[in-house]
Amino acid sequence: MTAVVSQSWFMTTRLLRGTLREPLFLVIGLVQPAIWLLIFGQLFYRVTELRGFGDGRPYIDYLTPGVIVMMALTRGAWSGGNVLEELGWGVLDRFLISPVSRIALIAGHLCQQAITIAAQSLIVLALALVLGARFPGGPAGAAVLMVAAILMVLAVGSLSISFALIIQRSQSLTAVIQFVLLPLVFLSSAFMDQNLAADWIQAAARVNPIDWAVVAGRSALAADTDWGLVLIRLTWLAALAAACGLVAVRSFRSYQRSL
Repeated sequence: MTAVVSQSWFMTTRLLRGTLREPLFLVIGLVQPAIWLLIFGQLFYRVTELRGFGDGRPYIDYLTPGVIVMMALTRGAWSGGNVLEELGWGVLDRFLISPVSRIALIAGHLCQQAITIAAQSLIVLALALVLGARFPGGPAGAAVLMVAAILMVLAVGSLSISFALIIQRSQSLTAVIQFVLLPLVFLSSAFMDQNLAADWIQAAARVNPIDWAVVAGRSALAADTDWGLVLIRLTWLAALAAACGLVAVRSFRSYQRSL
């Protein structure tokens, strides 16, 4: 176990060094969330006047957790593309003939994305505060939102890696990820309160992992946090991330047997 942890950390730092050498990708990853906050926050700011919407706080407060979870989805989806890039350059195949743990190869990509989303989440929260958002949940609520985003990255990243190893084509991988994730986003409360949605959308949201993450983070940032609700949602997300991780490991072993 110690060897797996040390190897996973080695793979993580290797990928982080590559990320730091190209900081433009980190900046680009923050452009879209900033646009969502600036444009969506102004476009729908009066939606909170609708009866039954939220708890009366400004829309920017409601929107911010959804934006951070959306950012986590995007980062997780990139994990498969990174694996395909290493396959194309032959880097991954060279690691396969080394004694490094196969779990560490996957964990390195996932940990790199988790650390990145944690840093980007802090920046987005700071931007939301500048735009007028107020989070009564304070640092504890922000920490819960970051944990929810990290668990979402681990789950989506694992699935993205699994699809990448099976499909082995970046264009097809992008199409599959968008086909799966885009409907789930709009079947969640990322942008709109489920009290105003159709009954079937409310039913879909209850089993939607994206909604679990958004609800957990939003509730933790509120003044009257329902910690029971938060813990349940985080537990479900942790179980999902673990299950997706097992799928990624099995996909990796299937790819190795195909060589």
